[in-house]
Amino acid sequence: MRNSSRPVSIHLVKTKTARDRIAELTAEIRRLNDLYYGTGDSPLPDADYDALKDELAALVAEHPELEPADSPLSTVNAPTELTGPTVRHARPMLSLAKATGDEQVRAFCDRFAGQVFRVSEKLDGLSLSVVYDGGRLDYVATRGTGAVGELVTDKARWVLPDLPTQIAAPGRVEVRGEAVMLRSTWEAYNAAHPDKPLTNPRSGAAGTLMQKDPEAAANAGRLLRFFAFGADRDGAALDVEALGIDAAAQVVCPDADAVVAAIAAIADRRNGLDYDIDGAVVRLHDPAAFDAAGFNSAEPRGAIAFKFPPEEKLTKLLAVEWPVGKIGRVPPRARVAPVFVGGVTVENITLHNPRLIRERNLRIGDTVAVVRRGDVIPFAGRSIAEDRDGSEQEIVPPARCPSCGSELEIRGTGEERWCLNLQCPAQATRRLMHWASRAAADMEGVGDIWIEKLADDGVLRRRSDFYALTVEQLLGYERMGEVSARKMVDSIERSKGLGLRRALIGLAIPMASDGTAKRLCLAGYERIEDVMAATAEELVAIRDIGPKVAESIAAFFARPEVVEEIAALREHGVSLDVLDEDRPVDTATASDSPLKGKTVVITGAFTDPRTGAKVSRPDVTRLVEQAAATTASSVSASTHYLLAGADVGASKTAKAEQLGVRVVEQPELWRWLAQAGVA
Repeated sequence: MRNSSRPVSIHLVKTKTARDRIAELTAEIRRLNDLYYGTGDSPLPDADYDALKDELAALVAEHPELEPADSPLSTVNAPTELTGPTVRHARPMLSLAKATGDEQVRAFCDRFAGQVFRVSEKLDGLSLSVVYDGGRLDYVATRGTGAVGELVTDKARWVLPDLPTQIAAPGRVEVRGEAVMLRSTWEAYNAAHPDKPLTNPRSGAAGTLMQKDPEAAANAGRLLRFFAFGADRDGAALDVEALGIDAAAQVVCPDADAVVAAIAAIADRRNGLDYDIDGAVVRLHDPAAFDAAGFNSAEPRGAIAFKFPPEEKLTKLLAVEWPVGKIGRVPPRARVAPVFVGGVTVENITLHNPRLIRERNLRIGDTVAVVRRGDVIPFAGRSIAEDRDGSEQEIVPPARCPSCGSELEIRGTGEERWCLNLQCPAQATRRLMHWASRAAADMEGVGDIWIEKLADDGVLRRRSDFYALTVEQLLGYERMGEVSARKMVDSIERSKGLGLRRALIGLAIPMASDGTAKRLCLAGYERIEDVMAATAEELVAIRDIGPKVAESIAAFFARPEVVEEIAALREHGVSLDVLDEDRPVDTATASDSPLKGKTVVITGAFTDPRTGAKVSRPDVTRLVEQAAATTASSVSASTHYLLAGADVGASKTAKAEQLGVRVVEQPELWRWLAQAGVA
């Protein structure tokens, strides 16, 4: 009897497979959009997200009949729904078509032959519309769905301190641009909040404007910068910088050759910037021509985004280690086969946290793409799953501390592992290294290798043990000569005068940053015992110290072992009292100098002209603040001087020149400091 069933066509099977994959990709892209635009975080790097959209676009091009009605390809990248108050944009805020090669850029330019183009940096942040009415800030809105944005005006007032609330322009003015988190801000925030690090500056920017308590976010150091791409009033373009608003770097180009050259120039300076860019934007320079070009459902036709490929190379992930940090964080660190990427040979990379390991499906033995951008620690962007041969091993986060065996606690959305045992040997060694570091006791003659050796031998168990070391004791070690031993002991002896601020830094109080130590000194505390006696309620009343930091400080000093350690340091003659350099400077009574009452940015390497000795950036900052100046991390319209040492990056001086900020070289700075009586 013949089988009467009909054969299934190959085309039908392929179509079914394509339909399933399109549905899967659509759901995943929507999920990632909701994560990023809803919480400011995403488990995937941009390159991986773009790859998902590219795969979906290729499938839809092959099977157009299968494209969903609400396909993410035909809508602006946005969350499924906006949760806060909204406003309708005067003109749609759209995504841009993507180009990845010069030929695509030239094809775009050819479509508009005879037109002039404008090329700007493609900032990696959050698009905003800032509207002024009668010279006063009316509202700030996100891009949202493209047609409707979410209002974030109150949040912007806190976390965008450089955004003017008034401008010298009548009528209704709209300024469009990007809010970014500077790399320096991101690094400082993560250093101060190791329990809740931000994945990258881009996520930091988006997440900051999603915070329910913007005041707390600002106090915690989550500050953003706004760079404008353009401004208009009733369709007429306005000069952004004349409004007192930072403008994104851009150049006008007469033809395709100049556009391609401008993109190359942006790529060349990419790593020297203090903010992330992921490409360049090319658009028609004439607003009327741009409007006349029109737009499709999600993209304007008169602009295109050239995306830089991330600097990445493939290599093998050999092993994963879980080192224990000075305050108990146990992050994953991977060893990889040496690979040359971003100008250096990389052998160790960060895997960020256990959640990202799982989300990226990383395994030991995988071929991974190592990404290195500028000075950011290299990381694994993705694994190449198709290269697997079955020998790969799952990466399993430890349940117990690799050093002391204590059960680890899981914290935060990154599912980070933390060791809560303050007697953990690895934590103790890291704390000793931190105490000896330049920012704290500044034991110049004491290296990490010797600290580790002395800790392993039980000679150093806590910070006060440094001050009991003798030359004779050190001479018992192989390869320790008398000169080195004497240098080490003398360095330790000199460090006894560190004072309250440096002591607070050296104690590595969880959640308390270097800035927290400074603010405690500014609040009037004279001795470390005064800080120890303060309650969380008293501490939270101090400017820029939030409830969690206050509680952490109070809990830290309530621990018996900390009380004993402070007493032991006192017994060894270590100064834990506020020094003159720690105290606030009264601008009214400070000696007159050009620095008095001014806002400055410090950059480069400095040398004392009297001795030729190098002067650390923190020491220069201290001297400048003693001269009654206020220091800032980046140049803005409110900066008075850029204090430039040696080896200054071109990006900072160029920004200063652009804003009319005076660049002050070392010789003049030292004269000013002498005039102020502080150097």
